[in-house]
Amino acid sequence: MSEERSLNFIEEIVEEDIRNGKNDGRVLTRFPPEPNGYLHIGHAKSICLNFGLAKKYNGKTNLRFDDTNPVTEDTEYVESIKADVRWLGFDWANELYASDYFDTIYGFALKLIEAGLAYVDDSTAEEIAAQKGTPTEPGVPNQYRSRSVAENLQLFAEMKDGKYPDGAKVLRAKVDLESPNMLMRDPIMYRIKHAHHHRTGDTWCIYPMYDFAHGQSDSIEQITHSICTLEFVPHRAMYDWFIEKLDIFPSHQYEFARLNMTYTVMSKRKLLQLVNEKMVDDWDDPRMPTISGLRRRGYTPHSIRDFCERIGVAKRENMIDVSLLEFCIREDLNKTAWRRMAVLDPVKCVITNFPEGQEEIHFGENNPEVEGGDGGRDIPFSREIWIEREDFMEVAPKKFFRLGPGLMVRLKNAYIIKCEDFVKDADGNITEIHCSYIPESRSGSDTSGINVKGTIHWVSVAHAKTAEVRLYDRLFKVEDPSNEDGDFKEYLNPDSLKVINAYVEPDMVTLATGKAVQFIRKGYFCLDKYSTADKLVFNRTVTLKDGWVKK
Repeated sequence: MSEERSLNFIEEIVEEDIRNGKNDGRVLTRFPPEPNGYLHIGHAKSICLNFGLAKKYNGKTNLRFDDTNPVTEDTEYVESIKADVRWLGFDWANELYASDYFDTIYGFALKLIEAGLAYVDDSTAEEIAAQKGTPTEPGVPNQYRSRSVAENLQLFAEMKDGKYPDGAKVLRAKVDLESPNMLMRDPIMYRIKHAHHHRTGDTWCIYPMYDFAHGQSDSIEQITHSICTLEFVPHRAMYDWFIEKLDIFPSHQYEFARLNMTYTVMSKRKLLQLVNEKMVDDWDDPRMPTISGLRRRGYTPHSIRDFCERIGVAKRENMIDVSLLEFCIREDLNKTAWRRMAVLDPVKCVITNFPEGQEEIHFGENNPEVEGGDGGRDIPFSREIWIEREDFMEVAPKKFFRLGPGLMVRLKNAYIIKCEDFVKDADGNITEIHCSYIPESRSGSDTSGINVKGTIHWVSVAHAKTAEVRLYDRLFKVEDPSNEDGDFKEYLNPDSLKVINAYVEPDMVTLATGKAVQFIRKGYFCLDKYSTADKLVFNRTVTLKDGWVKK
């Protein structure tokens, strides 16, 4: 967006810090994804915020993987996250992992035990939950809370050495069992997990909890502005408590509203369910809100960055209409997508006065929105062409400016034609339309003097390439599937994908994978990654207009 906008609240904080010389005027942010799934459009908002802030204030951003749960994490997710961040147009100062700091974080835990601020607890998860009390009743201490420093050090070392099975013991911080913030009632710092880690292998069988690893990782890297979403507001007290008690670099946490968008879900758990239960093809299914899904559907980095800029950074949760994202991609592709003709519901049209066996080459601009047309391509023309079935009506109403008996229309980049006759099958379906053409009406050198109000697209039968066209629509049929009764999967849109066979201009075989094209009058499409020269496959990115407005 070109117009000037006011600063968001995080930019105001950063500018104030710079003015006051805090952190020596340094700005160092981080993007800290957990490598347990693919990134989605909500993460794109966080990426644009963290990397955008650093860029604006001559700072840097670290990419740090929060890999503290070996059970759910995978290098496949690490690689996909790196690819998505780069595709969005950002690069990181350092590629780091919470697992880089496992030794240091273990040392921090020992320091808290030695200070009498952490203890090993043998209670079960259910017992710990019960002992924590309720929001209206304080928690109660158990017998393990009063263990000596020496006993805690010994037990924690034995946990690290693999002496106990999963779930047998945890390390807890000794904070305040009466705190109104339930998270501060002796939070768990470490749990036992005998699981192979994607980077540290089998070196560790105890792993720090997010709340113990995150603030400490920020501090180790000397992050100046640790930005996360609003659900972490209650966690900030813990973040600050650990930093204060350890007396380490005081990174500070700031929270903003996460992205909620209509007609989709943003929960990684729910997206994983859709993938695992084969409700979608994979993480990069073009109906998914994942960055890889949007990329495969034909969304551009620019359109997603523009969308994130437009929605802004707020302190309160709100629901963003997906039509704004669709607006952003239409705006971008209108300026960049090449125009091509594709007939999605074909019926044959015979130009009866055009000589059989004769061919002509006509010229079409790639993009009329660009000065000079951004080059162009040759379009072959012959006696038989495919046109859209909806562009002919046997009994045409008054304002129907396409084909019908006696009606005239211009063929895009070619001639004016007039409907003379048509053929029907036994069921009354139109199988062929017969027209004559006006030789003097050729586009670019029309001397016919005839004015027609309508222009339609077409493809020469002899030269057309067949293509599988995937008409993607919104994944869910309700605005907020997570907020409805029952299982969110009950609200999947049965019409989110329609597959049809179409005829397209012959030069479509030269397009690169992912190249955006506007099928004239039909929408924006891109070549799918599984497309081949022998079998073209196109994904619809977005329709030309918002078809959901009246719905």
